[in-house]
Amino acid sequence: MEVASYITLFVRTVKSGSFSAAARALDVTPSSVSRQIQRLEDQLGVRLLNRTSRKLTLTQEGETFYARCVRIAAQIEDAEAEIRALGEQISGRLRVAVTVAFGKAQLLPLIAGFLSAHPKLKMSLELTDRPIDFITDEIDVAVRLSEQVSSPNVIARRLVKNRRVLCASPAYLQMHGTPQSPEDLLQHNCLRLFTVPSFNAWEFDTEEGAHALDVGGNFEANSADAIYHATLGGMGISRLSTFLIEPDLRSGRLIRLFPDYVQESADILVVYPERRNLAPKVRAFVDFLAAEFAAGNYERKWTGYMGLQSAG
Repeated sequence: MEVASYITLFVRTVKSGSFSAAARALDVTPSSVSRQIQRLEDQLGVRLLNRTSRKLTLTQEGETFYARCVRIAAQIEDAEAEIRALGEQISGRLRVAVTVAFGKAQLLPLIAGFLSAHPKLKMSLELTDRPIDFITDEIDVAVRLSEQVSSPNVIARRLVKNRRVLCASPAYLQMHGTPQSPEDLLQHNCLRLFTVPSFNAWEFDTEEGAHALDVGGNFEANSADAIYHATLGGMGISRLSTFLIEPDLRSGRLIRLFPDYVQESADILVVYPERRNLAPKVRAFVDFLAAEFAAGNYERKWTGYMGLQSAG
């Protein structure tokens, strides 16, 4: 571990800008830092630092060595944190944000099992479709659709593909008729989600290529969950995710329109801030979700209705 210690000390010294600042950070004396840097230089056979009374600067050899050492020091720090985490029982409070529809339909049934496996952990769950800021909102991890994620400073891990289909209630179709072509949708009451503009451009493949219909109607909402309940209530035609409506399609409470139409431009992601040392509670939850959705065969389950209860 002597080489690793030298590397960590060297990186700390360069970042601090002086032996005294590095010594304060490491709780040692400046002379101790200076001696260890000198031993490292002797071992390498080159001078790494130019020493003046005011500051330290890197030599050309030092710049080359430092570029490699920064990455190695980060890997050492991550490895130490990971090993320490293995010996710690996960505890504290985990703050999770999830979209309303997915949270109610798919995430809530899983949470009891996760918390049972970590009895010292508490969870604060926020069901929301609004944009979130991990820092301002004090969120540890979120589950979002890929079209809701735009920040470059986050890590996003795909859980499952999000597939949307067109549907309506039997009562609506009985009263207003069943559209026979995509253009017929322009004469129907289509339910809109005003928080995601792209949600309202329903794309169809035609002989001329992809064609998007900008649909409209007398009702819009800020949540797919609200659109779902409005559709069940016979208010109009909507485009909804299969994870939400699969039971309704099977039972006949909703009827699928245009059997060949499936929109799958978005993924369902678990998202968390980009950090060198990921908190054990966050890592545990992310790994738990990834394992659950990989093992649960959700995509096949949600699309198993294909060809069932289709109108037209």
